[in-house]
Amino acid sequence: MAEENLSAVLYAKGDLRIEHRPISEPGPNEVLLQMHSVGICGSDVHYWQHGQIGDFVLKKPMVLGHEAAGRVVKVGSAVSHLKPGDRVAIEPGVPRDMDEFFKRGQYNLSPTIFFCATPPDHGNLCRYYTHNANFCYKLPDNVTFEEGALIEPLSVGIHACRRAGVTLGSTVLICGAGPIGLVSLIVAKAMGASKVIITDLFAERLGVAKELGADFQLTVKKDDGAQQLAKKVEEILGAQPQITIECTGVESCIQTALYATCSGGVVMLVGLGAAMTTVPLVNAAVREVDIRGVFRYCNTWPMAIAMLSSGKVNVKPLVTHRFPLEQAVQAFETTHQGLGIKVMLKCDKNDQNP
Repeated sequence: MAEENLSAVLYAKGDLRIEHRPISEPGPNEVLLQMHSVGICGSDVHYWQHGQIGDFVLKKPMVLGHEAAGRVVKVGSAVSHLKPGDRVAIEPGVPRDMDEFFKRGQYNLSPTIFFCATPPDHGNLCRYYTHNANFCYKLPDNVTFEEGALIEPLSVGIHACRRAGVTLGSTVLICGAGPIGLVSLIVAKAMGASKVIITDLFAERLGVAKELGADFQLTVKKDDGAQQLAKKVEEILGAQPQITIECTGVESCIQTALYATCSGGVVMLVGLGAAMTTVPLVNAAVREVDIRGVFRYCNTWPMAIAMLSSGKVNVKPLVTHRFPLEQAVQAFETTHQGLGIKVMLKCDKNDQNP
């Protein structure tokens, strides 16, 4: 094993450095991984640009990255299900306590959860990284490292569609065709949605959505009225959608989501925007439109791996840019500029393949 552990470390707002850090030994229930592919998420860029997200504030240097896959190089003394050489996808959220949330299967809501690249917890945008072995999932031979890394954003789509109740024949509106809107589209179709309409400001993103299976695409403008857009959605679909998955966090889009959804339907709030938002709550309330939130995901990796391995979903078109780990700053700039869809960093200098 090479002794150098190149890592992308955020020191403060705007101060991202590529530096060597020590390689840590795995604890009894941990594995040491040689990282292979790590995707850049909007949250990584937000920490880099602003130094915080909500109550999570960067106070000391932190390794970024949480969309990741790698190869096991060493296992802790109590680990029996993994061995050196195994290719794994990493679930970045690991509960620290067996609290009430953990016991009822909602470990993602545990207030003490460890989560990669959320202050003060280090992420895995580095050459070598240790992680709880129970949250490392073995990849089948026909699933690539990049697909393994994309299970993290795919999981957001799975969790959103599960909580929304997407099933055979569902009609779905998705607001926003960024990475999370696109994975929500992929999952909704895989779960049996009969018609999916997706909106975005950018025609190029909607072009990708069409390739990924969207039945209808609607280009919107910033000054479009929420009620007018809701009407347009109804005209295109032939009826109001039963489920809306809102992936932008933009106030006007949340308003559109509520107006557009049919009475008795569900609006999923996935995108995060301003802490306070003005929405047509009475309109939603008197029509019994359920408003639900999502916080990351839980119990999604096995389903995601099964979906990828069976060919039921295809996430490969989402990766539009690749950079070696040494060029992490350039990769972050690319994501920040909104170029492409998913930027992937390659952490193994001897294997830059997908």
